Amino acid sequence: MANLNGFDANQVEPAAKFDPIPAGKYLAVITESEQKPTKAGTGNYLQLTFQIQEGVYKGRILWARLNLDNPNATAVQIARAELSAICRSVGVTAPNDSVELHNLPLMITVKCRKRQDTGDITNEIAGYAKKESSAPPMAAAAASSVAPWKRS
Repeated sequence: MANLNGFDANQVEPAAKFDPIPAGKYLAVITESEQKPTKAGTGNYLQLTFQIQEGVYKGRILWARLNLDNPNATAVQIARAELSAICRSVGVTAPNDSVELHNLPLMITVKCRKRQDTGDITNEIAGYAKKESSAPPMAAAAASSVAPWKRS
């Protein structure tokens, strides 16, 4: 329970509904991590909170749930592979605690999927990668426009 003494909803604008963000690649950081019990109570999952860092959707939040402790060996294998991708993307390959992954930039690939229970469209993180190079696009374009026979 939480003490809400003094709160008056008439004095605060209600939160707006958040529609899913478009599928694509976004720069993000992990802002929170928490180990939680599975619904069945037979294991635990690591819930990671990602926050988008730039663009129109800056500040938006997405979550990933990694079944690292589960009786289903396939679920554990998938979760461990996903955690490996996250760790490699942020450059922390042997963390002792999930907090070591916080506030380190990485690219997340977001997809949209239809929920089977409600039919609503929701976001899902479908991949992780290192933060893209901060080299100016023109420099990259200039380098690739050099004739093959003139490259050293």
